Amino acid sequence: MFTPTLWRFRRFPDVAPDLIHLQREINRLFSNAEQRAPQEYPAINIWENNESAVVTAELPGIDVEKIDIEVTGDILTLSGTNEIETLKEGETYLRQERDRSGFKRKIQLSFPVDPKKVAAHYEKGILSITLPRLEESKPKKIKINEP
Repeated sequence: MFTPTLWRFRRFPDVAPDLIHLQREINRLFSNAEQRAPQEYPAINIWENNESAVVTAELPGIDVEKIDIEVTGDILTLSGTNEIETLKEGETYLRQERDRSGFKRKIQLSFPVDPKKVAAHYEKGILSITLPRLEESKPKKIKINEP
């Protein structure tokens, strides 16, 4: 019923290269585990309904005069510049994470936008943009004719 010839036994020196290769692969996979993926700037939220989409973007401390909004078809482009902090004589950074001097972000929407009706509002560091659909792209209810 049970015969030892069915089992294949290997000595450790024969298995060692496979174990070393496995260890290298595991190390390679987890070597970047603690590094955070770069986040696009600015952080945005988007939601939509049948009439329009609303985009909100976090832009704290940016002068509204230095924000540009462009709409072409179904692409919204947000760009702008931020004042770079200048240190006074004798000052040095202990930590510097706010390093952005400018930004540009393109967002593709699921429908073409009517650029004449786009509205933007900036309050407390949050930019809100309402992007109405073109009339031709709005969903239309189709009536079924009965015979």
